[in-house]
Amino acid sequence: MAATVFYLDDIPEPGAIAVLDGPEGRHAATVRRIRVGEPITLSDGAGLLAESEVVAAQKDRLELKVHAKVLLAPVTPPVTVVQALPKSDRSELAVELMTEAGADVIVPWQAARCVANWEAKAHKAVDKWRTAARQSRRAYIPAVTDLHHTPDILDLTRKIKANNGIVAALHESGTTRLTDLPLATATHILLIVGPEGGLADSELSALADAGAEVTLLGPTVLRTSTAATVALGALGALTPRW
Repeated sequence: MAATVFYLDDIPEPGAIAVLDGPEGRHAATVRRIRVGEPITLSDGAGLLAESEVVAAQKDRLELKVHAKVLLAPVTPPVTVVQALPKSDRSELAVELMTEAGADVIVPWQAARCVANWEAKAHKAVDKWRTAARQSRRAYIPAVTDLHHTPDILDLTRKIKANNGIVAALHESGTTRLTDLPLATATHILLIVGPEGGLADSELSALADAGAEVTLLGPTVLRTSTAATVALGALGALTPRW
């Protein structure tokens, strides 16, 4: 049986005792009811994994003996997802799905047609996305940036293009298919996903002028909360990421 993964920022060397407390410790000890003798995989969220065994369990913490550590290399090419803010009932779900599918960086975007508006609560909303990004138990937790606006997205597009990356603005009007892009040799991929109402014409034009390819993902129109996940799955198969 595979060991359960929990996050710990400072993982000690093999032979030492690690203490898992705080929210992770309470979840492990109280919700998951993990007991002495069970195997646990610890991760620092930055590629380091440690195999360990529970040697003491209390109500809100575990003590674990670390047996071995390994540092996993990040997958390439890295993928950044610019996600226009979904409706509140699907917002954190979108982040969880993107994380499971392998996003490396997630950029929340206050696009023109977003129903959700974070202007008065950006800090709190971003914190919720960062918490959601920790739910998949990956070796690498994707970075969630602060809230971006359209000028920021255009600057990011130009930066990625200047470094020989690929920028795909996913939209049903695209004449270029995702499979037409030279993905296998890309140094960095930027996916841009619009809101429920779609990308505004002015945004599409500005993105194209900045170097983005207006790209058709597939034969069906997807919800904003699932489009990035589908695209990330395709990228896994079309690049060396998988």
